[in-house]
Amino acid sequence: MFTPKYPPTDTAPTVPTASSTAPATTSPTPVAPAPVSNRPTIQLTTGSTVALVGGGTAVVLIVGTVLVSMLLAVAITGVSVAICAVVLRSLLNDSHNGR
Repeated sequence: MFTPKYPPTDTAPTVPTASSTAPATTSPTPVAPAPVSNRPTIQLTTGSTVALVGGGTAVVLIVGTVLVSMLLAVAITGVSVAICAVVLRSLLNDSHNGR
């Protein structure tokens, strides 16, 4: 159950090597053709290209809008905290000067 299961070894044909005593007029060994892939190929039509570009543009605009709104929220919060700090500092200084 816990023993590893190895895939079978490759069964590619071996290419005979040319020996040093072989005559110089021997023909080269034939090269096997490349294996054909069973994966489907993607073919883009004009409509699908336009749809991809439109979808990508929409995603970029939406993500950009969200990021800008988050940055604006952080900036507004920072300004609000700074104004509160100035008001509190002013109130504390007035209360210390009144004694």
